[in-house]
Amino acid sequence: MHMTKSRVHGLVAVLVLSLLVAACGRDKADERPPEPGDTAVARVDGHTVWASDVKREAVAQGLISEGEPLDIGSDLFRQRLDEVVDQKLLAAEALKQKLDKDPVAQRRLAAARERILGDMLVENVVEKAVNENAIRGLYAEQQKLSKRSEEIRARQILVGSQADAEAVKKLLAAGASFDALAMERSTDPATRFNGGDLGYFTVDVMPPAYAVALKDAQKGALVGPFQTEGGWAVLRVEDKRLEEPITLEAARPQIVRFLTYDQVRDLLEKLRGGAKVEMLAGKPQAVPGAPQEPASAPPGAADQAPSSDLDAAPPASAPAQAPAKK
Repeated sequence: MHMTKSRVHGLVAVLVLSLLVAACGRDKADERPPEPGDTAVARVDGHTVWASDVKREAVAQGLISEGEPLDIGSDLFRQRLDEVVDQKLLAAEALKQKLDKDPVAQRRLAAARERILGDMLVENVVEKAVNENAIRGLYAEQQKLSKRSEEIRARQILVGSQADAEAVKKLLAAGASFDALAMERSTDPATRFNGGDLGYFTVDVMPPAYAVALKDAQKGALVGPFQTEGGWAVLRVEDKRLEEPITLEAARPQIVRFLTYDQVRDLLEKLRGGAKVEMLAGKPQAVPGAPQEPASAPPGAADQAPSSDLDAAPPASAPAQAPAKK
């Protein structure tokens, strides 16, 4: 059977966890559904494989997200089921060969156990704190602090010279159809065929010339002509409104990430504050041929060297700051 390198790595990683489970003496417990409504999908030497085991493997591989359903009849499920069966067979053989008694294996099993327990603690803390009330509370707080900018809807006709732009403005002021003039004279391929419509926008996203020209323009006003990078523009302001605030559902994923990160950060700060942590690793030894710090550098300059963005970044599952204000 041909196995890809990624699958081999996955099997090795989960083999450690399988040995950990086996080391805990789980002989009869796997006959009881680990989750309400769970379904038995296979048996390996009398040990049950549950649908939740397969789903957890798919989540671990990043193939589905936590909470996302996984159809038992899908190809994805069957492929992961084969992998879980392989993992159990490998783990059973490793136990027969007493690999779990090896000191290195025992340290890896202990490390895996610590990771699992740590993850469970974080999940427990997050599940209690990141609830609907917390999400709605932070959303309401953000709405109070957010500033709604003014949106403008405008049409434009872009021509090659100031004289042409003045002529277009006179025709518009006399009642000519904006749609017809845009089709006939505008050189802007993005808007000439839809009546010059620019849609709704805020002036901060427009080139400076547009922002200046539209700063105090009222609804219905003809603006310009003014020079842009593409030529001379004449605009008509169709509408002005306050931009719509972001909805709760649109903001929910970012709020959940922020609340999760906030809880994990507070938990770690509390645990570190109550523990005695000693860093025993010394400074790295000099490598022959490596670049040396200049003699003129101030003391401690090397220690203050900026780390990479990845080093300073928060966990991928959480945002580095509060949800952006709309």
